[in-house]
Amino acid sequence: MTPQSELLVLAPVAPDAVAPLRAVLATLNRAPGHADPSNALVPFGDFPTIHVARFVVLVDETLDDIEAFGQAPPDVPIYLAFMVDCDGDADVLLKDMVGRCGEGFRRIFSHCQGFGDAELLDWLRARRVKPSAWYVNWVGRTVGQIREEAVLHAALAGELARARADGEKNPAALHQRLRTYVRNEEIKLTPPAPTPAGWRWTQIMSFLGGLLILAIAVPLLILFAPIWLAVLRQAERSDPEIFKPYDRHRQARIAATEDLEVTNPFSAIGTVKPGAFRQALMLGSLWLLDFASRHIYTRGRLARVGTIHFARWVVIDGGKRVFFASNYDGALESYMDDFINKVAFGLNLVFSNGVGYPNTSFLINEGALREQQFKAFLRRRQQLTDVWYKAYPALTSFDLARNGEIRAGVERSEMKDYELTAWLAKI
Repeated sequence: MTPQSELLVLAPVAPDAVAPLRAVLATLNRAPGHADPSNALVPFGDFPTIHVARFVVLVDETLDDIEAFGQAPPDVPIYLAFMVDCDGDADVLLKDMVGRCGEGFRRIFSHCQGFGDAELLDWLRARRVKPSAWYVNWVGRTVGQIREEAVLHAALAGELARARADGEKNPAALHQRLRTYVRNEEIKLTPPAPTPAGWRWTQIMSFLGGLLILAIAVPLLILFAPIWLAVLRQAERSDPEIFKPYDRHRQARIAATEDLEVTNPFSAIGTVKPGAFRQALMLGSLWLLDFASRHIYTRGRLARVGTIHFARWVVIDGGKRVFFASNYDGALESYMDDFINKVAFGLNLVFSNGVGYPNTSFLINEGALREQQFKAFLRRRQQLTDVWYKAYPALTSFDLARNGEIRAGVERSEMKDYELTAWLAKI
């Protein structure tokens, strides 16, 4: 199994450089916000391990909201974020990209502060930021596997139609005919690579370390529950409610880049509520989310939500702000509804420490269930994703799971009748 890894480079941009930077980024696109895989500057399609990638200029227009807490807006920069989710080692990929696309990277990052004569790879590495939590839809499913299984599905669909036109109805006979077809047509199905020993060991240590932390933290939380629940409730009651409508013209510009494919990117940034209590609650929530994403939600679903391919939560500016980015199937409205209806408590747990989030009750109640306030909160913090690339644009996470199950059926020599019927229905 080849595990996935992530890359995020954050580089400050002077305000007067934003417009020329965005003009350069636009040259990477074949449609608004959607990369041409063969663009001249960073041809993402030339790198077969990249699942998704993006460039986004982070211009936070909600910094003034913290004035409701009696504090001045934080002095934080505009950033250019470059991020990739890939198979294998992201640092190896970055080195390869710099070697092959160095001039393109220089044209882009020359608009950033501090860019000079330093060696490009070292400059980018120095600005890498690790996420506080990171989610992968299906750990070990590579770009190559996804593409091969999509070809397999299309080929089997055609052969199954021909078999049925020939009058074949027996499930076992259809299964054997399809397996023979794959073998005769030499449809490529590359076996999984060996799992790197270092990665497996890291996972084991991470899991054991997480269990140790939970074993210590949970009893303490129970012991001091009356105190911290009282502090939490006081914070929730004293948090100012911030009701500001989102800019519909700005949202229309963002919407013009959405729904051009079956999957969309989402980028957002927001300020963390002031105080040590909120900082600790935010970091603890993100740690728990990362532990669950790394060790529990590794097979197609984040809690009950199955439409996300990759997502990350990144604490920046010394804990003052959080940057969130995801890749999801469907429209933004349905994406938000999916979370509200299925895991509103999870949204509250992670995002309620952000300035402007609808007030919660005991952390997991209310909050996102105030639908219109929650959606306005997200839209005000949503960023225009300037450049976005996906290696398999026509495939949803459902398609990937189905195609994997189809392949598994091909690789089995025998199945029971009910298994064959279910398998054939997927083709």
